[in-house]
Amino acid sequence: MLILFRVTAHIPVPGVDTSALKDIFSGNQFFGLLNIFSGGTLENFSVVAMGVMPYITSSIIFQLLGMIVPQLEEMQKEEQGRQKINQWTRLLTIPLSVVQAYGLILLLSQSGSFFVGASIWTILFAVVSMTTGTIFLMWMGELISEKNIGNGISILILAGIIAGLPTFLSQSLSIYDRSQLVTLILFIAATIITIVSIVIMNEAQRNIPVQYARHVRGSRLSGSVSSHIPLRLNMGGVIPIIFAISIVLFPSMVAQFFVNARSEILRDIATWTVQIMQNQLIYGIIYFVLVFVFAYFYTAVIFHPDNVAENIQKQGGFIPGIRPGKNTSEYLGWVVNRLLFVGAGFLSLVAVLPLLVQQFTGNANLVIGGTSILIIVAVVIDSVKQVESQLTMREYDM
Repeated sequence: MLILFRVTAHIPVPGVDTSALKDIFSGNQFFGLLNIFSGGTLENFSVVAMGVMPYITSSIIFQLLGMIVPQLEEMQKEEQGRQKINQWTRLLTIPLSVVQAYGLILLLSQSGSFFVGASIWTILFAVVSMTTGTIFLMWMGELISEKNIGNGISILILAGIIAGLPTFLSQSLSIYDRSQLVTLILFIAATIITIVSIVIMNEAQRNIPVQYARHVRGSRLSGSVSSHIPLRLNMGGVIPIIFAISIVLFPSMVAQFFVNARSEILRDIATWTVQIMQNQLIYGIIYFVLVFVFAYFYTAVIFHPDNVAENIQKQGGFIPGIRPGKNTSEYLGWVVNRLLFVGAGFLSLVAVLPLLVQQFTGNANLVIGGTSILIIVAVVIDSVKQVESQLTMREYDM
């Protein structure tokens, strides 16, 4: 699947002038980050140039609706309901892909013409090709997820980042000479700190003890059993970062459509938005806050203290010193919120660490490289753990 993905990533949309496209991407930090998030497919404007961004946007929409609409919240609790929501997510991806493909063409056109003999039919064919490519990647990602070796969408993003890693390293290291040895050491140290921090954050967890009362098995009376509930410091993994990137790129992308608008008010607002997002301090603050908020949001989606407390009570278990039922649910919610405050803050700090290093080095590539490292480390750890669990299950079956 990954080989097939990399093959399609090198099939350009017909009518694209690749040399003009390279000029547009050279030295543009915003397009560089967009290219990383698309899995390295945007630089040559391939048929899968949008990557899985429309699918991620569609997922965010339905997860937000699940917290607002009671009917969707009930559907998320049942397997059949989750399958129905997944189907709606796929269907919403199609119109989002069409809109985003056309918007992406307009956005790149603002920086220069990259179509040979552009016409309405050329643009229409490009939109259809890119929409089909996104649906193809969505299908491929779900197939990978079904094999239980990790999140397929995250793995596709990981594959694109790794494919562009040699080029990124050569460009970053080529600008240094002996007079900039301190800057190079700082760059390497920031990379190591980021990797170690992500590993520690993903491995850290708090075990909540659970005691199960004595029960009768046949004619024998079994004693109490002790167990625990593992609560991770960062339950969302790399998902908050992916969500934050998709949102932080959105204002600049929309503002580009109205830079040359006829209305003076729209032009002023669009220009102001672009300038604000180019300010590294404001960009860093927004990125930090979004990662922090999405860490809480995604945990609220995947972890429900009420359900956990109810399951513990049904199995005759209790947390020592805590009454079963509502008190257990409140206690679990209290513990999770304390863990999340540390975990979300830690994840947000690591996310903006490359921005802080850039202030001292002046190398814009560190922003892209830091985001890439975050995704690589988190996805690799998640995939390794899922593979290990599959191997353990296979040993039990044998």
